[in-house]
Amino acid sequence: MKGIVDFGGQGSFMKEQGIFLPGIGNARELGGYPIGDRRIRHNILLRTSSLDQASPEVIRLLQEQYRLQAVVDFRMSNEQQKKPDPGVPGAELVHLPVLEMEDLTGEADPEQLAFYREHSEDRMALFQMVYEGGWISDQFYLQFLLDPRGKEAYRGFFEVLMRREEGRAVLWHCTDGKDRAGCAAMLILSMLGADRELILRDYLLTNEYNSGVLNAIRERVSAAGMPEDKLDLLLFMSGGVQAKYMDQAIDGLIGNYGSVKGYLEQELGVDREMQRQLCEGMLE
Repeated sequence: MKGIVDFGGQGSFMKEQGIFLPGIGNARELGGYPIGDRRIRHNILLRTSSLDQASPEVIRLLQEQYRLQAVVDFRMSNEQQKKPDPGVPGAELVHLPVLEMEDLTGEADPEQLAFYREHSEDRMALFQMVYEGGWISDQFYLQFLLDPRGKEAYRGFFEVLMRREEGRAVLWHCTDGKDRAGCAAMLILSMLGADRELILRDYLLTNEYNSGVLNAIRERVSAAGMPEDKLDLLLFMSGGVQAKYMDQAIDGLIGNYGSVKGYLEQELGVDREMQRQLCEGMLE
């Protein structure tokens, strides 16, 4: 169902981007967003959380309604191996890890690294790891985009987009469909000419889709007197997003490359002719 999301204080409303994929979290599209006097085409740019629980109905919808051409999986290898994506007839499965477990654990000893590989689905274990190790900061997304592994992943993503055939969809996801997938959406929207307000609104929609889980966590920990910074990190690890992360990523790319498009050209090899072709295929 489509609807309206009130972002409050903005003096405007944004059309909700949700798509009907029962049981798949954070399932939405970029279609319909205004870009100057044009709009992004519907049903071609899909972003979701992990697809490992996709039902036969979801597989059918992706195949028949969206004519899915490719699924891009940004998850770590251990995440992908434990909960692999199901095959969608006619669609290519492309695994492009933005980071791996060793990138998060840094100089952890071998036993600790093995533990976190084994328990990567345990949100509280990961929360404790990143909180104590200081691995999450305002620069987290920028690290995704600047590290060699991340650049390789996003370069591969745009190669998939370049291969997209008219009338067919590309779907990308990570675990929650918010961070690694969110950076991918930011790159596409920036290339298409979206302003920062639109990019941030799209990014923050995750909090609307995951509001039930996030509100339950707030209620559960409110009586415990958890410090605000620790609560923010817990909410982030449990499916929430914060504008500061995306703001810092965009500012970092502007500072290093002059613009997000400069990053696309200089680091990902998405030159102006490729951008023109992508825009023509994605805008109406």
